[in-house]
Amino acid sequence: MKSKFDMIEEVIAVLALSIMTFLAFINVVARYIFSASLSFTDEMTTSLFVLLTLVGASIAAKRGAHLGLSIFVERMGVSAQKKLKVTANLLGILFTVVLFYYGVVMAYNEFKLEQLTAGMQLPEWIFGSFVPLGAALLLVRFIQQTKNALKEEVN
Repeated sequence: MKSKFDMIEEVIAVLALSIMTFLAFINVVARYIFSASLSFTDEMTTSLFVLLTLVGASIAAKRGAHLGLSIFVERMGVSAQKKLKVTANLLGILFTVVLFYYGVVMAYNEFKLEQLTAGMQLPEWIFGSFVPLGAALLLVRFIQQTKNALKEEVN
């Protein structure tokens, strides 16, 4: 059975995709019936897409499904494969730490400057916080994958 933490990404992804689909549908209906677009739907969909992308990357990291050049990796020895996995995950950790840091800086500046979204007039930091949230989830998964790679036996 999956732990609650293991399911959090799937729940966030399902919610984000469901809301995006609903908003896009409503916007199409509004355009067709009223010949006018709802401005907030584009803004909300874009913000949710950022969240969905980072959460999707976290799900892929959890499953070990990130892209790789398997044609080269499969030709390496087991020891070299392990080193490559560890190196790739450490680079992933470095990337997500940088992404998290700059995401926090961005959201903090949006909060401090009291920026509002153009269409919805909501605080921009709410949607800006999707970046460090997704980066934090991705960081946890890269750390887990690094630990798993280090535990693998080399024959």
